[in-house]
Amino acid sequence: MAQPRRTVSKSAAADSKAESRTAKSSSAKRGSKSKDQPKTVARKGSTARQPATTRAARTRTAETRQAVAAEAAAATPLPQFLASAGTLTIGQRKLLVDQALLLLEQNYVHLPLKAAIHAVNPLQRLRVMRARMERQTAETMEAEWIFHRQMSSIFHSVRDLHTNYLLPAPFAGKIAFLPFMIEKCHDATGDHYLVSRTVAGYTAPQFGPGAEVTHWNGTPIARAVALNGAAFAGSNDAANLARGLESLTLRPLVIQAPPDEDWVTLSYLGLDGSEQELREQWMVTTNLPPMTDLDALSEASASMGLDLDSDEKARAKKALYVREVVELEGGRSSAALDDPVAVGGADLPTTMPGVFRARAVTTSAGTYGHVRIFTFSVTDPVAFRDEFVRLIAALPQQGLIVDVRDNGGGHIHASEFTLQTMTPRRIAPEPVQFISSPLNLRICRRHKDNPSGIDLGPWFDSLDLATETGAGFSAAKPITPEAGANDIGQTYHGPVVLVTDARCYSATDIFAAGFADHRIGMILGVDDNTGAGGANVWTHGLLATLLNEPPPPDPTSPYVALPNGANLRVAIRRTLRVGELSGTPVEDLGVRPDVTHQMTRADLLSGNVDLLEAAGALLATMPARRLDVTTSLAGTTLTVGLSVTGINRVDLYLDDRPISSEDLTAAPLGIDILDVTAGQLLRADGYATDDLVASRRVRV
Repeated sequence: MAQPRRTVSKSAAADSKAESRTAKSSSAKRGSKSKDQPKTVARKGSTARQPATTRAARTRTAETRQAVAAEAAAATPLPQFLASAGTLTIGQRKLLVDQALLLLEQNYVHLPLKAAIHAVNPLQRLRVMRARMERQTAETMEAEWIFHRQMSSIFHSVRDLHTNYLLPAPFAGKIAFLPFMIEKCHDATGDHYLVSRTVAGYTAPQFGPGAEVTHWNGTPIARAVALNGAAFAGSNDAANLARGLESLTLRPLVIQAPPDEDWVTLSYLGLDGSEQELREQWMVTTNLPPMTDLDALSEASASMGLDLDSDEKARAKKALYVREVVELEGGRSSAALDDPVAVGGADLPTTMPGVFRARAVTTSAGTYGHVRIFTFSVTDPVAFRDEFVRLIAALPQQGLIVDVRDNGGGHIHASEFTLQTMTPRRIAPEPVQFISSPLNLRICRRHKDNPSGIDLGPWFDSLDLATETGAGFSAAKPITPEAGANDIGQTYHGPVVLVTDARCYSATDIFAAGFADHRIGMILGVDDNTGAGGANVWTHGLLATLLNEPPPPDPTSPYVALPNGANLRVAIRRTLRVGELSGTPVEDLGVRPDVTHQMTRADLLSGNVDLLEAAGALLATMPARRLDVTTSLAGTTLTVGLSVTGINRVDLYLDDRPISSEDLTAAPLGIDILDVTAGQLLRADGYATDDLVASRRVRV
């Protein structure tokens, strides 16, 4: 076998001048775009259309390229960045360990589960670490990177992506990256790891989307992914591998220790099939800011179900690969724009280009709607739901594909408010529980009668009784208000398929669980499970604020301000399933798909064509329902027209009071209802035999 050629390459981050010199050749080599996240410009040879051909659009594209080059040039080599890191004193390190012990022992809701399932004891590891620190001095203490690695290892040991040690300055807000992404696909010969994206201007011999990686630092790539996944453990095997692959090229330094190596050596099969090798240096740059101040005392921060690792990586990918969306959002993550815009030529315009992508897709089974939800991390869950409703109303009504792959969660209300729009059934939000502890009781007592702030009253009485009864957890109550989860009802009446993967986590796990528990449709997974993160997560900063607000502050609060911008996060309330799996925790178990699809080369390089084909085939097997309702009010007589498909009975309600139950055929039916006044709410529930299959609401 011929020896691989060795190339030491320069990324755009190291040499931004290469962009103009290589743009033409690299665009010709790289083929069609990967995934379905919008690109700034369609590459030469791609079937995707450019977003616009106006002078303004061309100017904006040029400005975007200049911004990419400027930010790339500002990136710092990893060794240079680390040279300035490391200012924690021995006293500050002891404080961090003490506060970590406090949160894990008194606030962490999953500690008993994690100790049982994974046979770990993070408390003892922290105690041992703290005891050894007593024998250290400023002169003899270990290097700071060792301290951070030990803390991260202890938190990673519980395999809970909600419960984290967040590194202090200068790591917070920074990302370490290589200028390309690698994703896995499968064919008859087995698994393959392909380059799927590169940073604008990056070039290497026969390298680009479609090049197949075979070895990572001399290790076979599949083994390297597995070893890396063990270091950044998820809640199950599928999540481990997914996160191990993603972290090969992208590390949010606030939550993951910096890479051990200054550079990586990559062996790959080039675009022409030749054996190639390159060495690439890790670079460090500033990430986009988060959507929410997670330490603030607000409904959004208290209602977060967010995998911070995935959220940081999603913002980093946007900064590195989807600059047009960054420009549209003005650098504000998940920003809501005043006017809708379309990023891709086939996309529907949306006011939330960093949150949604909506378009019609044609498969061999038919033309269906496809909505990608990139994040639930928004400040206004009602605005999120309303934009989803607006988008799906403009898509084909014979079937809908809701795609939540790579979605690390966000606002729990946003995820559960959205479920109602796709089902006639009443949504039961997932209930949550605190672990029973004196500190959680203190927090709930302080906020049990706090109508203007965070209301923890529903959990107080059960925690108060737990001292006497010995109950391990509080009562299970929902975070999401049930009224908000049901206030508009079903708006989409076609069949729905939900697409998931192992990087779905937190509020997205809650969304997938609610989708399954309310029998909304079929779940198509590209992995065997979701990420299995079932909790509401709070930061150390929020916990401290809860004992200080409203005034006066609690002078005996055990929470102490952390040094240098360090932080801690903890799963504070665990979520439980509803429906047939009522009471089952989401954590570690996740949501298993009805059907599994293994990603193909065409999926990675040609816009998920095989995945969408599989989703279309599922939609074609699902029953088609239609329930059309017209109303006309003359005086106090309301004439209701009903036209249905796949429905044999309709029950009518006026302001939730039963009015009529009608057996129907396919023929339209008119019904008169007397003594009706304008403004009343008419609800029509359609049944197939005795199964509720459709519902509409009309304001008279």
